[in-house]
Parts: sequence; C-alpha cells; structure tokens
Amino acid sequence: MKNLLLVDPSLCTGCRTCELACSFFHEKVFSPSFSRVTVVVDYERGYFIPQMCQQCQDPPCVKSCPTEAITKNEETGAVEVDYDVCIGCLRCFEACPFGAIKIRVDNLKPLVCDLCEGDPQCVKFCPREAIKYVPAVKANLLKKKETLLNFAKYASQVVERALPSGGVDER
Repeated sequence: MKNLLLVDPSLCTGCRTCELACSFFHEKVFSPSFSRVTVVVDYERGYFIPQMCQQCQDPPCVKSCPTEAITKNEETGAVEVDYDVCIGCLRCFEACPFGAIKIRVDNLKPLVCDLCEGDPQCVKFCPREAIKYVPAVKANLLKKKETLLNFAKYASQVVERALPSGGVDER
C-alpha cells in the first residue's frame, strides 16, 4: 500500500525546519534553496503552507520530460529525477499544476520531492507534525474527517449570522 504526504496548514508555524531537513538529507547543506519543500508564507494573514510534490497518479512532469529523466517509481509512488539525464529544459516545472517543482539555484535543474527513499525527512523533523506520511487509505479518512469538521464550523457560522442577536430564532 502506498503512503501519501498530508499537510495540515493549521499546524504549521512557518519554522521551515522541513526545508532544512530536506536540503540536508539531499545536499548535505542547510539551505532552503536546495529543499524539495517550500513553505509558502503569507505573514499578513498568518498562513504557512508546506508545499511539495503531490506524487500524482499520472504525473504531468513525467509526461513532459523529453529525455525521460523524470520517472515515477512504481514501487514507492515517488517521482524521481535522474540528474545525469536531465537537460534542464524545465518543461517539468511548466507542467506541474501545483507549482511544486523548484529550480536549483546552481544548475537550473528541477528539485522534486522523492519521498527521501520512503522516510521523508520533512515529516520526521516537523516539530508540530504539520506534515504526515500515511497510508493512502488513512489519508482518505483523515481528509474526510477534516472536511466534516470544516463543514460543521462553517455551518455554525451561517446559523450564527442568520439568527437575531438574541440567539434563538422564535419564528
């Protein structure tokens, strides 16, 4: 059974530890510019969202690669880049519908989450557990639970707005 990375933005504090763990695992340097994870930040609203490859079932980046340098590992489900074959054309970057592919600053080749050989470092080192690596079935259940909780929250807001300030609608 394949595992999926799940992100809970409500738990992310923007510490960027995930970026540092990723860059160190892959490049042996602590540098967000070499990370396959990017924490998207909106300081004004206080949002922090770790963004990485979604490991698509049928990845557009794989289809777009003219040299077949990007492949999907059928065993792990990870999208992988063979940098010896990659020509740096960045068609994969253009094809990604999620904007999850980063460009290396030193050689302009793509940085794609490869799940760290099945042990994602972003998950391992996230102090708030905002990123989880779980079986696909569990991910599905967690997403359903999140949807129900959000629905309940928004439904109660609608009810509060619809009722007079006294609280109970006496109609």
